[in-house]
Amino acid sequence: MLDNSYLIIYMNIDNVLASTNISTTWSMQVALIMIICNITAIIIGRYAIQVKNAGIAIPISGFTDFSLTELLATTSLGHVLGAGTILGLKSIDLIN
Repeated sequence: MLDNSYLIIYMNIDNVLASTNISTTWSMQVALIMIICNITAIIIGRYAIQVKNAGIAIPISGFTDFSLTELLATTSLGHVLGAGTILGLKSIDLIN
C-alpha cells in the first residue's frame, strides 16, 4: 500500500509537467543551434574517442580516420545536446 506522501509528490510532478509548455516550432534558429551542437559533439568525439576505426569507414575525404560508428555516436550526443539547448533557450525566451 502506498503512503500519502508518495501520492502527493506524484500528483505535484504530474501537475508541473502538465502546466509547462516548452515545445517549440522548427525555425532557422533551431536548425542552427542543432547544427552547432552536432558539429561540437563531432569535434569532441574526434579527440575523446580512444578506440578509433571500430566500424565501417566513411568514404568522405575529411573523415578518413572516423568510422560510421563514431559518427553515429557523436551525432547522437549532438542531438541530445541540441535538444537540451533548444529547450533551455526556449524556456528562458531567448528563441521563438
